[in-house]
Amino acid sequence: MDKVALINMESIMKKEGPPPPYEPSLSESHLEVLYSKATFMMKYTSLATLTLQNASLNLMMRYARMQKELFISSTAVLMAEIMKLFICLFMIGFVEERSFWTLLSIIKRDIIKQPLDTLKVAIPSFVYLLQNNLLYVGATHLDAATCQVTYQLKILTTAILSVMMLKKRLSYPQWISLVTLFVGVAIVQLAQLNAPSSGHLNHEQKPFLGMIAIVAACCLSGFAGVYFEKILKSTDEVSLWIRNIQLCFASIPLGLVTVAFMDWEEVSTKGFFYAYNATVWIVIILQAGGGIIVAVVVKFADNILKGFATSLAIILSCVISVYILNFKLTAQFVVGATLVMGSVYLYGRPQSSTHKK
Repeated sequence: MDKVALINMESIMKKEGPPPPYEPSLSESHLEVLYSKATFMMKYTSLATLTLQNASLNLMMRYARMQKELFISSTAVLMAEIMKLFICLFMIGFVEERSFWTLLSIIKRDIIKQPLDTLKVAIPSFVYLLQNNLLYVGATHLDAATCQVTYQLKILTTAILSVMMLKKRLSYPQWISLVTLFVGVAIVQLAQLNAPSSGHLNHEQKPFLGMIAIVAACCLSGFAGVYFEKILKSTDEVSLWIRNIQLCFASIPLGLVTVAFMDWEEVSTKGFFYAYNATVWIVIILQAGGGIIVAVVVKFADNILKGFATSLAIILSCVISVYILNFKLTAQFVVGATLVMGSVYLYGRPQSSTHKK
C-alpha cells in the first residue's frame, strides 16, 4: 500500500471514526438454531427408526418361524451377538476413535486387564441370551401382534425390580399404568387363547407355550436390564460401547455352549446355517441393531416419545399382521392393545414431585 492510500485512509478514519468490529457471518443465535434443528431431526429420525425396528423385528421373526423349514433359533441368537460385537467394535474404532490401534489399546485396557469387571456382565449376558431364545419360542407359537403387546410386560417387571434392586420410587400414576398394562396384556392373551388359528401354518401352534415363553422373557429382560443399569451406574468411566462389548465377550461363549447343549444333534446333522435365508438374516440384523437404536433414542429423545414409538410399533404390527399374516383382529384384542398403549404412554409421562410416592 503506497503513502497516498495511507493518508486517504487516515483522513476517512478521522472523519467517520474507526470501522465497526468484525462480525462473523454465522452468529451464535444462528448456530443455536442449526443445533436445535439438527437435534430435532435426530430425535424424530431415531424414534421413527425405533418404531420400524420394533415392528419389523416382531413381524419378520414371526414370518421366519412360519416357514416350512425352521432354522435353528439358538444359532440365530448366537449370530446376532456376533454381529452386535462387530457393530460395537466399528463404532469405537472407526467412528469415535478412528484408529484401529486405539481400539486395540482400549480393549486391552478396559476388558483384558479388567477380568473381574468383565466377569460382572456375564450374569446379564447369560440372561439376555435366554431371553432372546425364548422370544423365538414365542414367535413360533404366537402371532406378531400378540407377541408385540405381551412383550410390553417387560415394563412391569423392570419397574418392580427397579424398586426392589435400585430403590427407585414410582409415582401413583405410574403404578396405575402398570396395573393397566397387566390388565391389557391379560385381555390380549385371553383373546389369543380363544381365537382360531390364523394364516396357513406349517407347524402346530401352542399359544399357551408361546405366552409362557414371552412372559418368562419379560421377567428375564427386567432383571437383566436393572442389573445392567446398576453396573453402568457403579462405574461411570466405562462407556456404553465397552459394556456392550463385554456383554458380547461373555454371551458368545455362552451362546456356543447353548447351541452345543440344546441343538447339537440338529446342528451336526443339518448344519449350523440350516434353513437360513434372507428373512432369517434380516431378523438377525434387526436383533443386533436394536440395542444401538435404543442408545441413540435415549440420547436424543425422552420416555414420552419412546412410549409413542412403542405404541406406533404395536399399531403397525397389528395392521401389517392383518393384511399380510392373516391375523384375525377381534374387539377383545383391540381393547387390550389400547389399554397397553395407554399404559405405556402414562408410565413415560414426567410426574410432579408431589405425586411421587
